[in-house]
Amino acid sequence: MEMLQYDFMQRAVIACLAMALFTPILGLFLILRKQSLMADTLAHISLAGVALGYLLGLEPTLTTIALVILAALLLEYLRRVYSNYSDISIAMLMSGGMALALLLLSRVDSAASIESYLFGSIVAISPLQIGLLIGLAVIVGLAYLVNQRILYVLSFDEDTAYTAGLPTRLISVLFSVVTGIAISIMMPIAGSLLVSAIIIMPAAIAMRIARHFNQVIYLAVILSLIGMLGGLTVSYYFDTPPGATIAALFIVIFMAQSLYLKLKD
Repeated sequence: MEMLQYDFMQRAVIACLAMALFTPILGLFLILRKQSLMADTLAHISLAGVALGYLLGLEPTLTTIALVILAALLLEYLRRVYSNYSDISIAMLMSGGMALALLLLSRVDSAASIESYLFGSIVAISPLQIGLLIGLAVIVGLAYLVNQRILYVLSFDEDTAYTAGLPTRLISVLFSVVTGIAISIMMPIAGSLLVSAIIIMPAAIAMRIARHFNQVIYLAVILSLIGMLGGLTVSYYFDTPPGATIAALFIVIFMAQSLYLKLKD
């Protein structure tokens, strides 16, 4: 293919392949834990991390990861403080993260350089981010295979998992941290405004078809590959933002699935 002749497109394809392997796993567990908006919250905070990196003259990916890890820990703390009103923690951090991002952006000399992190940019993917994405795919995949039953019980009934002696708090914190790291690394290609949709949509679509837990994961990975690579290809040939194109393709797949299920019934 013509687009694979360019180094930046080769990096983009590798990034999409890596993301397609671990985002469905994170997305499914976010849905089952009723934390779908957590991805959007951490994406807002990631933008503040990018602005902080530019302001301090540091690598934005590294400052974003550091800030998001702190936010994930705070989110987990607030979720337990407001255990009966878990949406409060999301609302507080989402608004707080955006406020911090806007305050930091007002101090950045050239805010235009951050536009790629808002909407996604193919050329913004660096070899460092590729390595981080591949490493994250390996870690999340292995963690899922090794702790599949534990994560299953924890997602459906955290109280039962706690009474069974499972380290629910530690697992929950680690899950939030990994999700935050994934979002901060994905931002250059997906964009902070749409990264949550790319994480959630494949799992949400797969849940309507698959009947078993593992089937949802495997089908979501396939759908993610189709959406990621298909959206990237369309983005290249039609010069559209990659994150928006990928998210739009997932929506098209969802609409086609809904139409098919309706006609089938």
